[in-house]
Amino acid sequence: MTTPSSPSTPAADPAMATEWPLWEVFVRSKAGLDHKHCGSLHAADPRMAIQLARDVYTRRQEGTSVWVVRSDQIVASDPGEKSMYFDPAQDKVYRHPTFYVLPESVDHM
Repeated sequence: MTTPSSPSTPAADPAMATEWPLWEVFVRSKAGLDHKHCGSLHAADPRMAIQLARDVYTRRQEGTSVWVVRSDQIVASDPGEKSMYFDPAQDKVYRHPTFYVLPESVDHM
């Protein structure tokens, strides 16, 4: 917990008190494709963030859709717990098609 004299509080750091929130920008280049992270920007509100994202990241009209998300609203997994999320699940045999025979008509698997 921070106290009023802590350097991480806006009152103690004038730069933090005047800086707009940070937004992450995602752009979809063509219909049907995924949104890709393009970068970050500071904006006062969502409307301004969309306008700035359009001006900065789609200047050549290469985008069809823009998403902006406040950085402090993003929840991410802990890289230290990578194995829990991303290691193959060898103990889950039902994920591996080894206990049944495929018909000959399904020869592309």
